[in-house]
Amino acid sequence: MNIENAIAQMKKGVLDLCILSIISEEEAYPSDIINKLKSADLIVVEGTLYPILSRLKNSGLLEYHWKESNAGPPRKYFTITHEGKQALAVLLQSWHQFVQSVNQSITKIKTSHE
Repeated sequence: MNIENAIAQMKKGVLDLCILSIISEEEAYPSDIINKLKSADLIVVEGTLYPILSRLKNSGLLEYHWKESNAGPPRKYFTITHEGKQALAVLLQSWHQFVQSVNQSITKIKTSHE
């Protein structure tokens, strides 16, 4: 088993949830999203983020608008839609249930090996 790959896959599986959560707090520029993910040890590069943002936008969960920038061309800022907020609520509920199930499973494994 490739442990590093397994860890990367776990992180990859929660990126939609994390990205929607970040954008639900306030509109976000992609580099801001990357910085927040990096600060949470969910390292993502632009090549990973942009396809996810496009998929979430095409699914109706995000939308964007352009803002003028003092340091170059206009920037694309993402906001969450009403459908995105609903999806985030479902994902959060599912996430909490998943974490609880995994924790119960791990606890059972720990206690059976002691």
